[in-house]
Amino acid sequence: MAILELKAVTRSFGGLAAVQSASLELHAGERVGLIGPNGAGKTTLFNLISGVYRPDSGDIVLRGESLVGLPPHEIALRGVTRTFQNIRLFGGLTVLDNVKAAQHHRARSGLLASMVRTRPFQREEAAMERTAMELLREVGLADRREALPGELPYGAQRRLEIARALAGGPQVLLLDEPAAGMNRAETAELMDLILRLQRERELSILLIEHQMALVMGICGRIYVLDFGEVIAHGAPAKIQNNPEVIEAYLGKGVRT
Repeated sequence: MAILELKAVTRSFGGLAAVQSASLELHAGERVGLIGPNGAGKTTLFNLISGVYRPDSGDIVLRGESLVGLPPHEIALRGVTRTFQNIRLFGGLTVLDNVKAAQHHRARSGLLASMVRTRPFQREEAAMERTAMELLREVGLADRREALPGELPYGAQRRLEIARALAGGPQVLLLDEPAAGMNRAETAELMDLILRLQRERELSILLIEHQMALVMGICGRIYVLDFGEVIAHGAPAKIQNNPEVIEAYLGKGVRT
């Protein structure tokens, strides 16, 4: 049984179908890639899964229950978190506080408790800080906990965004172009990090990426989107040699 399933999902904007009857499955413990040319609808699909958009038709199911109509924070509480194509860290917060902030949607203490700083509130805050520090150690940023995100190198900002996404305790992690802007060495380090985090935290990962070395290196299955439609899916070797995929990326009439 799939942990996450999209069933003929469609979403249009002003009469233009960004996603058309797209179906995919992500099973527990899988690493699945989602690729396609620019404008193919990949990030729109992530926005549908995470509740930023609501599909016009079709269904999005997590562990047998529909996510359609739920707000993003409720979907995160149910175990689906994400990173973004364009880094969206809280620039005015420290590295540590960026990760702590991602845990507050699970907090039980109310506004009054936080103002008075009751003992239960202090215990909860201490637990959040321990979790945040653990995550920062895992992504290699513990020594930069008091820095602001803008003071970090680009690759480190990407790792911080992953740590923040993990702070919500997800079962399903959506990674939107995590290697964007990275050089070859940084991408190799990122591959190792994703594999380690997925194994140690028993995550199911759906990954959008343009760097094919990363996608082919860590994904067991790949879906290909073109003009919002799934045109192919399967193992990396199968996808690499699919004529429709080659045409989508390189255009008609190409000989390989």
